This record gives sequence, structure tokens and C-alpha cells, in this order.
Amino acid sequence: MPVPKRKRSHSRIAKAHANKGYKIKAFTECHNCKSVINPHQVCSECGHYKGVKILKTKMERAMSRGEARKAKEAHQKETQAPTVAQGQE
Repeated sequence: MPVPKRKRSHSRIAKAHANKGYKIKAFTECHNCKSVINPHQVCSECGHYKGVKILKTKMERAMSRGEARKAKEAHQKETQAPTVAQGQE
């Protein structure tokens, strides 16, 4: 295993780490909902990118799941109701 011949001095280490400073991030606002986003990113609030709907938001997914559950429950009630009525006759 190779080993360095000499210890790296503090100044050399400091020079290597000198360019790792934090940079100020740029922010833009969404064209659709005016919320603050990173540039070239899809808006997490409304799911739009450059004015085009790309993603479904959490609220939209929750609403579609709720509608699917209601439809499933209604379908189960429709299929169970005639069979129960036939059994009682």
C-alpha cells in the first residue's frame, strides 16, 4: 500500500479546502402558482413546469384515491344488494 513520504503542511491542506465555500442559490417563482422554486425544477406545489402540467400533486393523488374508494364501495353495495334480496325471497 503506498504511503506518503512527508506530512502535508497546514497551508497546503488549507489551499485545497479554500474553494469549497457555499454559494448563494438562485430562486425563481412558478409561472402557474407563483410559489418559490429552484430554477429548472418542477413546482412541488402545483406540478407545473414551464406552464405545462407534469406531475400530480399529493392533494390530487389523495382526491383520486378517495374517488376510487367511493366508486369501489358503491360497486360492492350494488353487487351485494341483489344477492341479499334474492336470498330473502
